[in-house]
Amino acid sequence: MSSDYEKIASLDPKSVWSIFAEMTKIPRPSKQEQKIREHVKQFANNHGLGVKQEAIGNLVLTAPATPGHEGAPVVVLQGHLDMVCEKNRDTAFDWDNDALRLKLDTDAKTGKRVVRAEGTTLGADNGIGVAMALAVATEKDVVHGPLEILLTIDEEAGMSGAKALTPDSFTGRKLLNLDSEEDYALYIGCAGGCDTNLTWRFDARPAESNSEICRVEVQGLRGGHSGCDIHENRANAVSLLTRTLCRADVSGIRVREIVGGSKRNAIPREAFAFVAGPAGLLSALKKAAENVRTDSAAESYEKEIAIEVQKAVMDKPGGFLSEADSRILLDALSALPNGALAMHPKVPGLVQTSNNISTVETVTDKGALEIKAGLLSRSSSDSSLEFLKHRIAAMGRLSGAEIATANQYPGWEPNPESPLLAECKKVYEQLFGEPPHIAAIHAGLETGIIGKLVGNVDMVSFGPTIQGAHSPEERVFVDSVAKSWKLLVAVLAKLA
Repeated sequence: MSSDYEKIASLDPKSVWSIFAEMTKIPRPSKQEQKIREHVKQFANNHGLGVKQEAIGNLVLTAPATPGHEGAPVVVLQGHLDMVCEKNRDTAFDWDNDALRLKLDTDAKTGKRVVRAEGTTLGADNGIGVAMALAVATEKDVVHGPLEILLTIDEEAGMSGAKALTPDSFTGRKLLNLDSEEDYALYIGCAGGCDTNLTWRFDARPAESNSEICRVEVQGLRGGHSGCDIHENRANAVSLLTRTLCRADVSGIRVREIVGGSKRNAIPREAFAFVAGPAGLLSALKKAAENVRTDSAAESYEKEIAIEVQKAVMDKPGGFLSEADSRILLDALSALPNGALAMHPKVPGLVQTSNNISTVETVTDKGALEIKAGLLSRSSSDSSLEFLKHRIAAMGRLSGAEIATANQYPGWEPNPESPLLAECKKVYEQLFGEPPHIAAIHAGLETGIIGKLVGNVDMVSFGPTIQGAHSPEERVFVDSVAKSWKLLVAVLAKLA
């Protein structure tokens, strides 16, 4: 365990940080929440909280009201148990068993204290929100009415936990979602989303004996959250890799393997490909890589972008795509929409519609090569999301891909007249002497699904400032956790 663990567990508010620090010892990838679920159940039992586990794995904990406040309305505190598991390539880490290596650090831009993990994601998304919910339910000095704590599974990889909720899952109809990442804002809306998977299947043949075989690798990108960070025009490793291969001034390129990204909701930070071609391929690719790196660094303002080209030997079984099939594949990947595609016409600065080319992988199957691309589309407009799905499917059909969509979820329609919003806004202004920023978020929150499946739920989302979520750059600001805790405690007291 990192030497900073004890320091972090003792930060203010200690009840929150100690719970979060314990959570970082427990692996909790999406769809593998068994260990963290058992940990939370044991925590609940130790503190006299009620526990209900739904068939899919969601937990609903119940806490009685502070004496004298039993007649207050039930408030639901909601978060998710899983985290995005990303690591740097040179970091040795076992996501099934290892504890995160915590670091108490200083943010280079602001000089403020932050908590991060060494070489991996931190899981403050949404571990800090879960920790705040557990802390208020067990902290004796916090005044509140009856509480329900709804902790869902699989939020990061499909939202299957939220999609299994029913009107009987919980009784409260005032819900505070603790999964936002800017401490100055109250969120009242979010985008919906949908996965699209494209699969191309091509015959493979050996490369000519005099071919040059090269490995092209893109690395050093910032990556990040494909909802929260998409507006920053961050570079996408899959797109840069494709761009490099297409820009090489040589004919006859044949693709053998192309791989990039790891999570559907993370902007890819790394990608590589093996290709074959005629004499001169190596020098042509190196020149293309240099040009693409220069251009992309200027476009995205990412100074650490690296595109490396090396001569290689293919030591894996299987062949290469033909020149024609390689061109079809690279043209298709080039043509797929990526990044922020439209801004909201009524909310300045809010992305309305985006698409992330999230992953690409290559599978050898009986002498053929299957290339699979995974994309995540988001939009606060249902019609725009449907049209984007059509555009992607059209590109798939034109290039001969098999098309599959999955994990579609609704957005959360803002309600500026929300009584809960009015209460939260009033408390925020009293505490901090200024009004909060009322906003919608381009990322997907479970509130949209909850609103659709449960119905008649008044909802607001807030949380501490987290930057770099879904990447090893993830960090949570220490003072913002204290600020969000102060807001949560005061809101619960007001509602009680």
